[in-house]
Amino acid sequence: MLVIGERINATRSSIKSALQNRDCVLIEKEAREQAGAGADYIDVNGGTSPEEELDNMIWLVEVLREAVEQPLCLDSASPGVIEAGLQRHGKARPMVNSISMEKGRHESILPLIKEHNALVVALAMDDSGIPRTAEDRLRVVERIVEAAGEHGVPLSHVYIDPLVMALSADNTSGLLVIEVLCGIRERWPELKTTCGLSNISFGLPNRRLINRTFLAMLMASGLDSAIVDPQDRQLMAAVITGRALAGKDEFCMEYIKAFREERLAV
Repeated sequence: MLVIGERINATRSSIKSALQNRDCVLIEKEAREQAGAGADYIDVNGGTSPEEELDNMIWLVEVLREAVEQPLCLDSASPGVIEAGLQRHGKARPMVNSISMEKGRHESILPLIKEHNALVVALAMDDSGIPRTAEDRLRVVERIVEAAGEHGVPLSHVYIDPLVMALSADNTSGLLVIEVLCGIRERWPELKTTCGLSNISFGLPNRRLINRTFLAMLMASGLDSAIVDPQDRQLMAAVITGRALAGKDEFCMEYIKAFREERLAV
């Protein structure tokens, strides 16, 4: 279960301010705390405005490659911004967040994924918007698979995001994501999966309870990764426990280590 730390995002007021003031101390602190909490990747989004995004991404990558060992997940829809980030990454395999089958969202970025041997998040949507049924989302996934093949990107480098929507707006949205995950496992076992987990709880009270319960359900359905707040101790305890229950923690050594370090104390 790959954990992608979500906190360095320009939509957060503290990060927006840090970007505007080039406050490397705050950015480094956010990254190190996420890494210490168990993040495998650090998502970086510098989209304060279209005019500033390129410079923000360059600055973020240059600051973070010195601050943490974890590779970065470069979060932008702009090929130019992604390319600049990849050129400066200089670590273990980077990740790009994200492409889709919307016009212009994959044609320029997939060649960069191939060139830099990167991982990529691919949203199960196209120019028609977010499909309403699992089968329609799987049809978009089929097109993503074809596009990856055309550009020589291995399916194991593609992380499909089945698109988690708010449960408060549609009480079947959680079940829909599980259906898509199961369909991907059946049809394209080489593909990986990820999601923006906290979308499920938008507009509801006690969001963290909903998030970690949903995460356990998704892990049981084969989810490989999630974009989350790794500083949520209860959520990370669920990740560690879920890895053990899914048979991905040999002799439960990671679980035992986390228990001894009191990381399971919630």
